[in-house]
Amino acid sequence: MWCLELLLPLLLIIKDVSGQWNVWIPRDISAMTNSCVVIPCTFMYPSGIRLHYGIHGIWYFGQPYPQLFPPVVFKTRTDIVHESYQGRTKLIGDLHQRNCTLLISNIGTEHSGRYYFRADLGGANIYTYPDFSELKVLDQPNIDIPEEIVADENLELTCYAPDNCPENSPEIQWMYTDYLPEPEYTSDYVAESNTAVLSSTLTFTPRPMHNGQLLGCRVSYPNTTLVYERLISLDVKYAPRSVWVNVSAEVMEGSSVTLHCEVDSNPPPRISWLFGDQEQLWDTASNASLSLEDLTPSQEGIYTCVGDNGYGVMNTSMYLAVLYPPSEPVVNGSLTILEGSSISLQCSTQGNPTPTLTWLKDGELVGTITAAEVSVLELLKLTPQGDGQYRCLAENEHGRASSSLNITVEYAPVLLDESKCTVVREGVQCVCMATGNPAPIIEFYLPDKNITVNDTDGRYNYYTHTDGHTSTGMIKLREKGERLGNGAVNVHCSISNTYGSESFHLELQQEKKYMMAVIVGTIGGVAVIAFIIAAVRYVGHNNKKENGNPGQDLVSKLENPALYYSTVKKDKQCLRKKVLKTELLGSKFNSILEESTVRFLNNPAPTPTPSLSGRQHPSHTPDSKIIRWPKFGHNLKYYDLPFGRVHHLVLRS
Repeated sequence: MWCLELLLPLLLIIKDVSGQWNVWIPRDISAMTNSCVVIPCTFMYPSGIRLHYGIHGIWYFGQPYPQLFPPVVFKTRTDIVHESYQGRTKLIGDLHQRNCTLLISNIGTEHSGRYYFRADLGGANIYTYPDFSELKVLDQPNIDIPEEIVADENLELTCYAPDNCPENSPEIQWMYTDYLPEPEYTSDYVAESNTAVLSSTLTFTPRPMHNGQLLGCRVSYPNTTLVYERLISLDVKYAPRSVWVNVSAEVMEGSSVTLHCEVDSNPPPRISWLFGDQEQLWDTASNASLSLEDLTPSQEGIYTCVGDNGYGVMNTSMYLAVLYPPSEPVVNGSLTILEGSSISLQCSTQGNPTPTLTWLKDGELVGTITAAEVSVLELLKLTPQGDGQYRCLAENEHGRASSSLNITVEYAPVLLDESKCTVVREGVQCVCMATGNPAPIIEFYLPDKNITVNDTDGRYNYYTHTDGHTSTGMIKLREKGERLGNGAVNVHCSISNTYGSESFHLELQQEKKYMMAVIVGTIGGVAVIAFIIAAVRYVGHNNKKENGNPGQDLVSKLENPALYYSTVKKDKQCLRKKVLKTELLGSKFNSILEESTVRFLNNPAPTPTPSLSGRQHPSHTPDSKIIRWPKFGHNLKYYDLPFGRVHHLVLRS
C-alpha cells in the first residue's frame, strides 16, 4: 500500500505536466503538387518551466519518436534535415510566441503523410506532441460525386482546390459542360482548422443520354504554369428506356430461328424472354438471345422481352409465325339420309397462311371457295342426285390436304322408262327396271299368280339383276296369251323398298313400233321398186341406141346367119353387164335397208312367210324368197319384214 501511496502523487504531477503540453495543428491538410503548403501550428508547455536556453523546435515525418529515427523535416538548431526536404522547409512561426507554423515548398506526392512537432525548451524539457497533421499532396483536384446519380433528378457536383499556399491562390473552372441542360455554377471558400479550400459546385439535371459523359474540373494558379485537371464519367442510373427485338418474322415449320433482345438501361437489366406467360430464358446483361430449334406450329405466337434493372421495367413483343401446309381436314363422317332432308357438312383444318377450303362432289366444284380454317356446306332438300363422294380440299402456298366422306341418299323406288313388254321369238318378253335406295325388289304379277324371285313356271322364265341402286327384272312368256279383253298383255310390275312400293301395268310397246315400221317399210319399198324400174328403163334406152332400127337390122341379120349370131351374142353380153350393175346397186340399197330395219326393231326377224313358189333359193337367207315375174321372165327376190314386204328384181340370163 505504501508503494501505492508514493506513486499516486507522482502520477498527479505527471498528469499536471502532460496536461499542459499541448499543440494545435490541423488534423488534415492538402496541397497540390509542385505548390506549397503551410501547416499552422501553436504549442503550449507548462508555465513552470524556465527558459534558460531559449526554445527550439523539430518537425518529424512519419514518427514522433526520435529513437525510431524518423526523417527530420525541419530543425531550428541545425540545417541537417532529410534529403527530401532540403531547401524546401521553413519555420514561419515564432517559437517564442509559441507559433510553430511550418512552410513546405515545391512539394510532391512523396511528402504526403503525418507531421509531428517536438518542442525543445532546454534540459529535460523536451516534448514530442502526439498530435499530428496529415498532409495530402494532390496531383488533381477533388470532385465530390454522389454515390448515385439518377436520371431526371437534380445533381450537384463540387470541385475542391486547396488554398493553403500563401504564395498562390487557385481558380476553378468546369469543363465539357456544353451539352448539359441548364447548368448552374456556385463558388465557395471554406476555412476550417486553419486550412482553406476553394470549391465550385455544378448543378444540373442529368438525362439518360448523359450516362458516360465526361465532365472536368480544372484548377489553375494565376501567374504560374501550374494547372490541374480531373475528368469524371457520369454514371447516370436510369430505367430501361428502349427494348429492341427482332421484327415479327415468318419461318417454315421445322426450321430454326434466334430471337435477339437489347435493352438500353443503367445498370444492365435482368432480361427475360417470355412465350405467353412462360419464361423461356433470362440473363443479367444488356442483351440476350433466345434460340428456337425445329419449330412446330405450337411455337407460333407472341414472344416478349422484359428488361428490369430496379429503376424501372420495360418490355417489347414480337410475333413469330410458323408457316406450314394445311393439316388433314376434319370432316363429318359418311352419312345416310332420306331424300328431301337437309344437312350441313363441316370442314376444319389448320395451316399458315390460312388455307382456302373447297368442296368437291365427285370431282366437281360445289358451294363456294372460302379462305378460312372452317367451311360449312349446306345441302338442302337432297335428291338422289346428291348421292356421292364429297371431298374437302385445303390448300395454301405450302401444300394441300383433303378428306372425303360419302353421302348416301335413300329414296323410294322409281320406275324407269326402259320398263316394257315386247314381242320376241319365244313369245313376249317383259322388262321392269327401277331405281331406289335401298335397291328395289321387283315382282311380276300375272292374272293367275304372284311371281317371286325363286318362282318358275313352264310358260315363263324369271330373271333379276341389281347394279348399284338399279334393279332389273325380266320375265319371258312362252305364249302370247295372257291378254286382257282389249288385246293388251296383262303383266304387272311391283317395285318396293323400305320407303315405299308401287305397281305398274306394262304395255306391249312393240305394237306402236309396228305402225312406224309399216310406214317406213312402205316408203322404202316404193323407193326400191322405183329405183329398179328406172334402172330397167335406162338399160332398155341404151339398147335402142346401140341397135338403131331393129326391123331393118333384123332383115339383114336373117340373110346372114353368122352375122346375126355374132350380133345377138354381143348384145346379150352388153345387156348382162348392165343388168349385173343394176343388181349390185339394188343389193347394196337392200342391204342398208335391211340392216336399218333390224336395228330399228332390235329383235330377231319373225318367222318367214311361205313363198309363192314354195321353195327357197339356196344363196339367200331363210327370210328371202325367189318368185317368178311373168312380165320380165326373170326372178324377183323379196323380203318379208315386220313392216311390209320388199321386192328385189333379180335379172338372170
